[in-house]
Amino acid sequence: MKSALFLSAAVAAALSLAACSKATTDNARADAAAAVNTAQDAAAGPVGQMSAQTIGSHDTPSFVANAAMSDMYEVEAGKMAQARGKAADVKAFGKMMADGHTATTAEMKPLAAAAGQTPPAALDERRQGLLDNLKAASDADFDRVYVDQQVAAHQEALTLLTGYAANGDNAGLKGFAAKTAPAVQMHLDKANGMKTAMK
Repeated sequence: MKSALFLSAAVAAALSLAACSKATTDNARADAAAAVNTAQDAAAGPVGQMSAQTIGSHDTPSFVANAAMSDMYEVEAGKMAQARGKAADVKAFGKMMADGHTATTAEMKPLAAAAGQTPPAALDERRQGLLDNLKAASDADFDRVYVDQQVAAHQEALTLLTGYAANGDNAGLKGFAAKTAPAVQMHLDKANGMKTAMK
């Protein structure tokens, strides 16, 4: 009887240790994945900024492609923020992004067509990676990840729009860029304000 009791206690202890070890391993994997995603997001910002400053600032096909993908990313990320955001201002910002960037997509389409351009139907790898990282964010980290991405995305979009408004070669799209830039600046200011409040 004593040996059976001892054996049961030993088995229970071993199972408990195994479960604890698995939980520790799972937590370590989740932490490592989150660190990789944060590094990817941090690298995506400067890459986009460089692209916006160079070719996107004057090349019409590049401007149309990047402006369209920026809108697609913002709409999808905004929907996620409405569904998963914890803070009321994050949810409200997500709605503003989804609505605002749906409207700019509709406004740009005929201008792009008049310029002989067809906006892409899907995101590039960099922006899809941002969405994937946002989806993978833990509930506790979601608001911070979203806001960090929003600051970088709006800095890039503002650079793209102001650059094309100044240097673009299509009058209709230049007007669109000039008209849209102040709204993007307002979005950037709001995202920076949320980021500061989170610190």
